[in-house]
Amino acid sequence: MPKITMIEAIAMAQAWELEHDPSVVVLGEDVGRSGGVFRATAGLQERFGAERVQDTPLAENMIAGMCVGMAAQGMKPVAEIQFMGFLYPAIDQIVNHMSRMRHRTRGRLSCPVVMRMPHGGGIHAPEHHSEAVESMIAHVPGIRVVCPSSPARAYGLLLASIRDPDPVLFLEPTRIYRYVKQDIADDGEALPLDTCYVLREGEDVTIVTWGAMTVEVLQAAEQLAAQGIGAEVIDLATISPIDSATILESVARTGRLVIVHEAARNCAIGAEIAAIVAEEGLFDLVAPIKRVTGYDTVMPLYRLENEFIPSIPRIVDAVKATLESQ
Repeated sequence: MPKITMIEAIAMAQAWELEHDPSVVVLGEDVGRSGGVFRATAGLQERFGAERVQDTPLAENMIAGMCVGMAAQGMKPVAEIQFMGFLYPAIDQIVNHMSRMRHRTRGRLSCPVVMRMPHGGGIHAPEHHSEAVESMIAHVPGIRVVCPSSPARAYGLLLASIRDPDPVLFLEPTRIYRYVKQDIADDGEALPLDTCYVLREGEDVTIVTWGAMTVEVLQAAEQLAAQGIGAEVIDLATISPIDSATILESVARTGRLVIVHEAARNCAIGAEIAAIVAEEGLFDLVAPIKRVTGYDTVMPLYRLENEFIPSIPRIVDAVKATLESQ
């Protein structure tokens, strides 16, 4: 069983579906001959041919529109948007057509599309290459939003997303594409969608996060453990819909909640999680909910990136503040 990176796991999952499902087609800018800007489709065109792995023009709205048409006629397109900041031209097709196909046709048609895209900062990229706007797309009814945090979850969740009968926006945390390697069996076994993953158990505080921020959160949990503080770390994994049951069960045990995300604070997914716990688990809380987030500004250029992305000290301080509050 080989140890592979997240980027390799993503390529492997696409290859499995291309091999086992003739309706699957991969398309996007530079996904064919070049193997993708991050090499997430490396070798696929050589293996499956240019009809199954298609290079497209630099036109995100066209890519999304093609996906809608293909999906309505029984195909399963897997499209790559090179960076999340390039998603905006495709919003018309995603919101007005992709998300509404099942509703518009009263269930006669579904729209089994996966749109993959790098998510977040930390790679010293210019503007539009470091976006984390998951709350914008999670707000759209009919769209599922998924964000893995490890190679194994990337493999299993991408398989599940491609097999899902409805559209999935699959966010790939850019700065951990090659951060760690894991043993992954290429067996085609999908992981369940709409489910949180408890990465670390603890009794003193619940920390909910997703994507690349799991790295800093787990490191913060290690530091807290050395100080006698047990932090339960939950990886959201599916951003929409939210697995509220797992979060509420954890908060019922710990009584405290810290939410950590890279996206800007205003109207973000962290606010929705806080609202869910306030509505359904208020009497389990023994301290106010804390959020550790990016700032309400554009992701800065690389010299200030680390000031924007939540740091381990910020996470540790937030946890300690909840423990001091009664």
